[in-house]
Amino acid sequence: MKKRKDLPELLAPAGSPEALEAAIAAGADAVYLSGKRFGARKFAANFDEAAMARAIDYAHLRDVSVYVTVNTLIRENELGDVAEYLLKLYKMGADAVLLQDLGASLLASRIVPELAKHASTQMTIHNRQGVTWAAEHGFSRVVLAREVGLDEIEEMGREMRPGRDGEKKPQPIGLEVFVHGALCYSYSGQCLLSSAIGGRSGNRGMCAQPCRKSYVLLRGAKDRYGRPASLAAVPQEGRYLISTRDLCVYRHLEKIIRAPISSLKIEGRMKSAEYVAIVTSIYKKALRDAAGGRRSPSPEDEKDLALSFNRGFTEGYLLGARDIMGREMSDNRGVFIGSVASFDAQRNEASVRLIGPLCPEKGDGLVFQSPDRETGLVVQRVAQKDGLLRLITPERVRPGAKVYLTGSTALAKKAQEIIASAKAQIPLDLSLTWQEETPLLEAALPDGQAVSVKASFRMEKAKSQPTSREQIESQLRRTGRTPFLVRKIEMDYSGDLFAPLGALNQLRRDLLEKVQEALLNKRRPTEENAQLAGNKLHEFLEEINLSASQSTLSLSSRVPSLAVYADSPETLRGAVEGGCQRVYFEPILGREKNDRAAKAEKLIDEAKAICGRVPLIWKWPRITPADFLEFAGPLLDRKKIDGIMVENVGAVQAAMEAGFGLHILGASGLNVCNHLAVQALAPPLELLTLSPELSFRQLAATVAEVRSHSYPVKMELLVQGSLEVMVARDSMPLPVRAGSGPGEFWGLQDMRRIFPLRLDDDNRTHIFNSAETCLLDQMPEIFAIGLDGVALDARGRTEDYARRVSEIYRKGIDLTERRSAALRQELESLKESIRPLALGGITHGHFQKGLKDEIS
Repeated sequence: MKKRKDLPELLAPAGSPEALEAAIAAGADAVYLSGKRFGARKFAANFDEAAMARAIDYAHLRDVSVYVTVNTLIRENELGDVAEYLLKLYKMGADAVLLQDLGASLLASRIVPELAKHASTQMTIHNRQGVTWAAEHGFSRVVLAREVGLDEIEEMGREMRPGRDGEKKPQPIGLEVFVHGALCYSYSGQCLLSSAIGGRSGNRGMCAQPCRKSYVLLRGAKDRYGRPASLAAVPQEGRYLISTRDLCVYRHLEKIIRAPISSLKIEGRMKSAEYVAIVTSIYKKALRDAAGGRRSPSPEDEKDLALSFNRGFTEGYLLGARDIMGREMSDNRGVFIGSVASFDAQRNEASVRLIGPLCPEKGDGLVFQSPDRETGLVVQRVAQKDGLLRLITPERVRPGAKVYLTGSTALAKKAQEIIASAKAQIPLDLSLTWQEETPLLEAALPDGQAVSVKASFRMEKAKSQPTSREQIESQLRRTGRTPFLVRKIEMDYSGDLFAPLGALNQLRRDLLEKVQEALLNKRRPTEENAQLAGNKLHEFLEEINLSASQSTLSLSSRVPSLAVYADSPETLRGAVEGGCQRVYFEPILGREKNDRAAKAEKLIDEAKAICGRVPLIWKWPRITPADFLEFAGPLLDRKKIDGIMVENVGAVQAAMEAGFGLHILGASGLNVCNHLAVQALAPPLELLTLSPELSFRQLAATVAEVRSHSYPVKMELLVQGSLEVMVARDSMPLPVRAGSGPGEFWGLQDMRRIFPLRLDDDNRTHIFNSAETCLLDQMPEIFAIGLDGVALDARGRTEDYARRVSEIYRKGIDLTERRSAALRQELESLKESIRPLALGGITHGHFQKGLKDEIS
């Protein structure tokens, strides 16, 4: 068991000022919160700049750290605003910023290098190499992907420990994990479903939570182009096929705190202050008990956790649970308290047989759940008769319906008591002396620092009633709602002076204000360092303003090359025969892990033979767990490939550690949205795929900046194919493995769309957009952007599709290069020839209009 001083930090959410106070009152060691922009929870109350400064001061005076989320993807035209914001946070004394965007990370290191950087879970760091990459790029902490298990964390800890003399080891870095709250279906940072459906991007803090909606699983055949045919619904036990349960590891905290984990994080910036108070206080008490060796999970606390909010609890991937999914329902389940025994239609009264002592009170919320209906109500009165609870309901409920308590007035009262229990925490010893009858009040702080103020008044000799020692002491002890507690007061007082009590009160206020400022200044940068950071900001703003003034947009003479993603020798052959100039090959290796290396080598050999002189790039999976990297690394020395393509920073690090000097390319999973993100990756990466969430003008601005800085990198855009909108560790419950058979199609259907899905070699679920991206008619705009390449995605499709679409795009590129007078009409005609081949229709995605949060 760890000693108490080694306990991990308890990190609580603060989506509002009220939640901030609740978290601190409940015992949080640190809080995380967001400003009005650049945070991944845009719909929380959040903090404007003035409120942010007050929040940081409030927390610091109570010895609580504040981490500010700046964890959205940043567009080119926002870099200046982000730079200014980072400087403001630094000056306010923020303890760290959480970052997703690699450009924002580079910017923070450049302007405010003293401000600690935490890698947000939105960075999808899920392997040891990703942690190493973060450490080597100036991060002091990594918030691991929720899909990482405790055994993997233990291994990371062993590999990150200091090595023996002469042995190179990564820089020390803290690991943070979520322990309670909502889980995302997709790996964080890799979900584009909300973005694709309605333009509200999770990478911009605007997720509409489509994972909580109902879907139907479909199965069918594939035609010669990989499109679905003869679709039929596959019955499932639940309707909410991609809705997860909520995480709760309360029972197993001892196991978790023994792991090399620095911080335990509670999810919930969209939750109420009452929720934050209850959950934080329970986990804090559990940590204290564990530190004292008297840990025993409390059934009462577990009930309160469930009553606070739950979609059904799971111990999550962190503890290897198998019950991650909550496909039966996607909203708050509350606590099951009984079932409907009978219903009196004349009185609209349900008789409920309770299963235990938990009985609803007036004002509580209840849900009656039947297989095809839910009915909610607020309890107006409670009556019991013949051992049954009698409740008036707004509509008929069926006998047998399950009854859940979803809102508790008693729990709300308990939360308010926790919030109100916040006590003064900073002890002060005061000393009062007089200089020529002018009071001088001094405070000794716990660290030995002394702060003093001289009164603006004199205490004259009393004519009748002098101010007593007791009166003076009484006024000096009145610290009110401040975080200070006067412990003792020493004064050398003759007892014969007089001062108005209001003047003494003002003296106390002046001292406490000065003490407060002294304490806060310790958590803020020095004036010199703040000035240096301001100078760096000024330099950066001048740099980007100069670039903007020189930027123009015109048809480029640069002709983009054509690349194709393929996952089988057949689609690869079609792409090569169709005229592609580069292949990104992500071979399907199968479930059997023991022979993956041999199978990969065999398929790469076959692919190389098919490619001939066409460069063959081995495309690594978007998620690269340790077992993949273990067999993939040694294969890089076989010299049969022309390079590798990666989609996460861990894979970047693994490729560099392999040390074979191969060309490294980056796919869209790296979320490159601005020129600083390009700079952060190149070198070692030689080609980067820009984010599919960028509009034409945003792409053009990024490419222009990259060109102006002469970065040694090529840039590419995915222009055709089914956009991957989710990758999840969950394995969709299919009768057989989906996606590997050439003739089988699987999909999820909502009210009007069908989203294709496939399972990969590790049984992860990949979900794709319901309409296929097609930017063929936008080829003049793509030329104007100045991209080096365009890519087509033929994974999961057929040889005929890869061949035909490659041929069409080759022709489209040639036509655009010749710039014929009828170019638009010719491209539109070619686009119409793609439409019959497309899966679910075609879309421009965000290329023309951008996302819904577009501000310029």
